[in-house]
Amino acid sequence: MKRKLSNIIPVLLAAGMILPGCTKLDSKVYNQVLPSSFFKTPQQTNAFLAQAYTPMTAIPTGNVFQNNEVSSDEMVVPTRGNDWYDGGKWQSLWTHTFLFDIDNINNAWGDLSNGIGKCNLVLSTLATLPASNKPANADQVIAEIKVLRAYYYFEFMDMFGNVPLVTDFKTDPTKITQSPRKDVYAFLETELTTNVPLLADKSAATYGHINKWGGYMLLAKLYLNAQVYTGTAQWQKAADAADVVIKSGKYSLMSDFLTNFAVLNENSTENIFVVPYDNTFIPGNSIELFTLNYNNIYTYDLTNTPYNGFCAPTAFFRSFPDGDSRKQMWAIGQQNSSSGAPLTDKATGLKVIFSPYVKELSNPADSFKLAGARSIKYAPQPGTNGNTSNDGVIFRLGDAYLMKAEAEIRAGSPGDALSLVNAIRARAGVPAWTSAQLTLPNLLAERGREMAWEGWRRNDLIRFETADGLPYFSAARLPGKPQDPDKHTLIFPIPQQQLITNPKLVQNAGYPGK
Repeated sequence: MKRKLSNIIPVLLAAGMILPGCTKLDSKVYNQVLPSSFFKTPQQTNAFLAQAYTPMTAIPTGNVFQNNEVSSDEMVVPTRGNDWYDGGKWQSLWTHTFLFDIDNINNAWGDLSNGIGKCNLVLSTLATLPASNKPANADQVIAEIKVLRAYYYFEFMDMFGNVPLVTDFKTDPTKITQSPRKDVYAFLETELTTNVPLLADKSAATYGHINKWGGYMLLAKLYLNAQVYTGTAQWQKAADAADVVIKSGKYSLMSDFLTNFAVLNENSTENIFVVPYDNTFIPGNSIELFTLNYNNIYTYDLTNTPYNGFCAPTAFFRSFPDGDSRKQMWAIGQQNSSSGAPLTDKATGLKVIFSPYVKELSNPADSFKLAGARSIKYAPQPGTNGNTSNDGVIFRLGDAYLMKAEAEIRAGSPGDALSLVNAIRARAGVPAWTSAQLTLPNLLAERGREMAWEGWRRNDLIRFETADGLPYFSAARLPGKPQDPDKHTLIFPIPQQQLITNPKLVQNAGYPGK
């Protein structure tokens, strides 16, 4: 068994834990646990905390990831014949014509709200426990859940701008107004600077939990994007937060980049905060289903047919030079069966050869079903139904290197930025940069190669556009995306369903709805 949360998530509430009381029943009940007999061991405490972590299983490859990636320049979902049109939503995410009625956007709002609500429930329950029943490390546990809630809120604010700021589980969510983005930022800064120092250090027991170093990674992300959220840059604070992680000595770059995303990646020395998936106990990492072609069922002897959806736009694929080991994350060319035999599509008779060329958003031709490089960054797990055991990476050391480098350059004191970037490039097997090559556009491209399909590209493009005044996010790009007419697409619309549920919500500028 992998060292995961799989030993606690199934326990969560399956024991019928009743807090803070119970109801008298006529028949005997054997599955209720009262506060007086709970929180006696670390395992019991973790079982209770698991409900706050369970919503994380939807983050690395689910709605949040999909919206953030397909609206960027590194993922496109073409309409192949009758496949993947879905009312035009995927095309609208790519072209930035998305409106408030797209289910993916509403589902992302729901996934993040669910995480926030579960954190509030845990914190509310802990607050009502008498001192004699609280966990021995109650202060650390409370800090951990507050930092986890801050992660959900960071993604929430990043995607939707002004969002409801709720810290009380008893508050009626249908009666809440939005807080200005800058106020949410200020709340998160206080929450993180107060609670991150209280978090546990790296250990086997914290795997799958957000520990102190994951907290500093989140703080670095917050400061790195401060200009987007508040109008005031905080480059030095971002560099300092990332530096705390780097100089902790707790993590090191893996010599093989793709090992961080292998099926058995829990021994990575680079990954800091992960979602601990297990194809049997904790499903959710289903990226191989979304990206691979139908015929790849025979490549990996899967028990479920892949959907033939997500792929890399041509320009993004071409940004990887041939000598870059990170280019191995893309499946391209002739596809083979698990025995090594070249695959031929039985329906069309075409050889299954992936082309890197995605020249249009829609094409009914059979050959277009093979267009686009497919990601195998998370190594597909043979013999599964498409839910793999690769732990989903939220934060890792390579990102800390690049965040610190960018923040130092922008702060006007490059410091060790060049050595940090060259450490990343050396691992990828590409030539070191000179100081003249250490420019912000080059750094953004390097972030693209290093962090591809890890959920950060939209965040990066918007930060660079805000700081540099260049249309990194809003630019025209192939296939078929025109220049954005204005900047309203830098945040997503408040979903239509949320406006209906809560009449107090106000739609973001530029979108339909009140």
